[in-house]
Amino acid sequence: MLERLKKLLPTKDSLHSNRWLRWLGPWLNHPRLWHMSRKGIAMGLALGVFFGLLIPVAQIPFSATMAVILRANLPVAVASTLVTNPVTFGPVYYGAYRLGKFVLLEEEPTADEIERLIEKKARDKQLAGEFSMVDRIQYAWHQLGKVGKPLIVGLAIVATVAGVLAYFLIHGLWMLRVRWERRRRLEKMRNPR
Repeated sequence: MLERLKKLLPTKDSLHSNRWLRWLGPWLNHPRLWHMSRKGIAMGLALGVFFGLLIPVAQIPFSATMAVILRANLPVAVASTLVTNPVTFGPVYYGAYRLGKFVLLEEEPTADEIERLIEKKARDKQLAGEFSMVDRIQYAWHQLGKVGKPLIVGLAIVATVAGVLAYFLIHGLWMLRVRWERRRRLEKMRNPR
């Protein structure tokens, strides 16, 4: 499995030969960034999942930068940011928003409040031609503030928990694999065929 993964990921030489990334050469030369070790892969996956869930844009540069700083496996850190993609983006962000509302103890609106809100939006659409650009920006900022706080809190919680779980899951699976391989070798030595 590791050999297949190595074939899919970019190599150190391919990144050094890329004209856009060549200037990063001194930082990308560290061998731990490319080594398939338990700690490196676990940290790379945790970083990628964390930034993939936390940040909606520029996930790869943040994940790669932190992988270089923390000496985690760079290709795994970059590839694991794809945990959020066009298919998973909506459910992840909606779930994070709901979690944020729950954590912040924000209540769901009642049926009367929802009806008043719909009426207000209808009036706002009618008056939209009369609003200045400043009024529209202030209104949009206010609406974003309603959604933004629970979303940010929820994303921070989901990203942190998922990153920590990914780290320990990889650590545990790697150790189980090593033990299984060791047990298999011992069995072969005891029962040669």
